[in-house]
Amino acid sequence: MIERSDLQWLLSFLAVYEQLSFKRAAQQRQLPTSNVSRHVALLEQHLNIRLLERTTRKMRPTAAGTRLYQTLKPLTLAMNDALVEVSQQSSQLSGHLKIVIPDLPILAELITHFCQLHPDIQLSCDTQLNPTEGVLEGFDMIVRFDRGTLEDSGWVAKTLLHFPSCVVASPELITSRGLPDSLDMLSKMPCISSFTVLQGAPWRFKGNKTLHLPSRYKVNSGHMAKAAALKGLGFAILPEHACEAEIAAGTLVKVPLDHEPEDLILYAFYSGRKYPQKKVTALLSHIKQGLTM
Repeated sequence: MIERSDLQWLLSFLAVYEQLSFKRAAQQRQLPTSNVSRHVALLEQHLNIRLLERTTRKMRPTAAGTRLYQTLKPLTLAMNDALVEVSQQSSQLSGHLKIVIPDLPILAELITHFCQLHPDIQLSCDTQLNPTEGVLEGFDMIVRFDRGTLEDSGWVAKTLLHFPSCVVASPELITSRGLPDSLDMLSKMPCISSFTVLQGAPWRFKGNKTLHLPSRYKVNSGHMAKAAALKGLGFAILPEHACEAEIAAGTLVKVPLDHEPEDLILYAFYSGRKYPQKKVTALLSHIKQGLTM
């Protein structure tokens, strides 16, 4: 039966099973949605059994679909590892590299330089500040910011940069609301919170302390948070390097607290499988070297 089955059918089925969406599976596989839908239909026709129940509103796997997925997934991972292991013997980097990174000028410069050095690399790059866990499966490497302890996952995390952070506010806001010296006092102050960054809880402090603060001003940008702090809209938590000039000029005041903020850390995540792809480890090394120069 396997001789009459197409590998693309199986890969599309695995992607649709994981995403429960033809559209998201197609984005993960970098294929038209119609192709992915046709692959699954052809596989079901070939097996003469329904693998996924589809309605206009949702999709769910059948018992047969779940059984097939649970059998196929480790086999396709093992096949991929075998191919990667052999490809590691080549000295030339090539192939499709799919990554997610924050839209930062330094990362753009480093990644385009990497592609210039390795012309046989085909790049697909999505720019997101804080990709969700579900996004990770479709990519080779994810670069993102986090504070505090990382949650356990099947991905390897490598630290690229540490950014010590501080809480700041404008002199005018401190004059009107006072200068807090503890997390308890800070929790009663107007603060500039996060809309989506760092799972909505960026106020993390050393000693495993976290503040969930209500805020009327929520942003998804450090630049906007600093601008709001300068206008006196609230207290903000920022990397020290991003506000040292304003602190020196007196337009922002560093707030002394009983707990220091956790560092903002730039991480690179990649698959924890046995053989990390050579193109991924090469790109990671290139980025780390460029960031430390």
